[in-house]
Amino acid sequence: MKKAALLVMVITIISKVLGFGREIILSYVFGASAITDAYLISQTIPIAIFSFISAGIATGFIPMYSRIQKEDGQLSADQFTSNLSNILILLASVIVAIVLVFTQPIVRFFASGFSGKTLELAVNFTRITVFGVYFTALLNIFAGYLRVYENYVVTALAGFPMNLIIISSLLISAKTNVYMIAFGSLLAIASQLLFFIPFIRKAGFRYKPVLNLKDEHIKTMLFIALPVIVGTSVNEINVLVDRTLASGIAVGGISALNYARRLNGFVQGLFVASITTVMYPMISKMAAEDNIKGLKSTISEAISTISLLVVPATIGAMIFSEEIVSLLFGRGAFTLEAIEMTGDALFYYSIGMIAFGLRDILSRAFYALQDTKTPMINAAIAVVLNIILNIIFSKYIGIGGLALATSISAIVGTGMLFITLRRKIGGFGLKELSKSFAKMCFASFIMGFIALGSFNYLKQGLGQNFALIIAIGIGAIVYCVLIYFMGIPVVERTIGLVKGKFKGKLEKSE
Repeated sequence: MKKAALLVMVITIISKVLGFGREIILSYVFGASAITDAYLISQTIPIAIFSFISAGIATGFIPMYSRIQKEDGQLSADQFTSNLSNILILLASVIVAIVLVFTQPIVRFFASGFSGKTLELAVNFTRITVFGVYFTALLNIFAGYLRVYENYVVTALAGFPMNLIIISSLLISAKTNVYMIAFGSLLAIASQLLFFIPFIRKAGFRYKPVLNLKDEHIKTMLFIALPVIVGTSVNEINVLVDRTLASGIAVGGISALNYARRLNGFVQGLFVASITTVMYPMISKMAAEDNIKGLKSTISEAISTISLLVVPATIGAMIFSEEIVSLLFGRGAFTLEAIEMTGDALFYYSIGMIAFGLRDILSRAFYALQDTKTPMINAAIAVVLNIILNIIFSKYIGIGGLALATSISAIVGTGMLFITLRRKIGGFGLKELSKSFAKMCFASFIMGFIALGSFNYLKQGLGQNFALIIAIGIGAIVYCVLIYFMGIPVVERTIGLVKGKFKGKLEKSE
């Protein structure tokens, strides 16, 4: 798992850096303004909504495809894929029609604070971006298809054309028409699907124009997928609630939340997504083969690896939240007020960073065991808690309160998943995990203390941005040295693996 996850992680790092370039250009050209608020809402309606539906179906697709392939062969499995794709296209058509007819009421529902020019922009943007649901519907299915055949690299590479097209559309819109960003967004989504097509064909897939709503495999998969849709939608539902409330708190509030969430998501995409992408098909096969011991070991290793990487990132983001925002976005149309608002949101999002990551790992463990009900119930509780806390905290902390509510609900939900999974499969090394986690936290606090001291000393002579970069580098070195000597099992295994490969290469060269 480590080798594949490492390769995906490297590609993801490059893709995420490019994605950050996209966000930086958006912030430079339009800042945190009514235009960015309208644009982000148009991305949420309805693409984000439909994406968690298709993502939930894709989660159920992987084990279902594997089962059909094993029992009836690839031809039957591919026919199932064609049928599912056609059903999703039909569903997407219904959604497109509804949104085009009721665009303004839908935008008002999700952004109650919008009026005047902002509302008009959001409505017009949405009427363009709504057609992206066709591509979103198929993207998740075919990404799952490629992962079944262990083609993780292609799915990771799909972000490159998407980001390049969005960046180009932003630059063009700055010189021509603001609506170019909506058209660019639509083209960017389509480019991902076009990128997949040759690799899907190479894997052996051949599309068939079949539409059978009564197919037993579809019914079984939907039975699995419906709870998964609710379970995996928790993040998007929280985003919808946050943006709806933010639209009434401040102009640019939605944008500030988005930039902070993107920064938080950078860490998640960098480490968590890379590991879960590789882990899920593996544990699905282990569960199908009743290899519970292997499943436990894989989950435990994934939790340790994510904690090792995300805990120091959490401390760093909390200490330097405003400075990081200033470094990345503090130029062009991005004002000092936008920096402060985004930095505040980033600080509170960072509190739940480790919970966001572990929630994804634990949820997929339940999905692999074909228990979709538990994550669904957990997600429903988390959403209700998030809404309640949103209303309370937003009154006292403003935009930051929305981020804090999201973090607390994620922590509570992840804690419940831990308890339930242990009851379901028995112990999976929580005692060892807890010891390792405590050591990582201790090392991260020392790292944070030294990094902060370095920053305060260096910024007098180098300026804030250069001082921040050097301080982060010093902190990273300190953390690596500390965990090397702390006897953390996942670190020792990784070092042993690297040494073994290096030794093997030396022996070959001799």
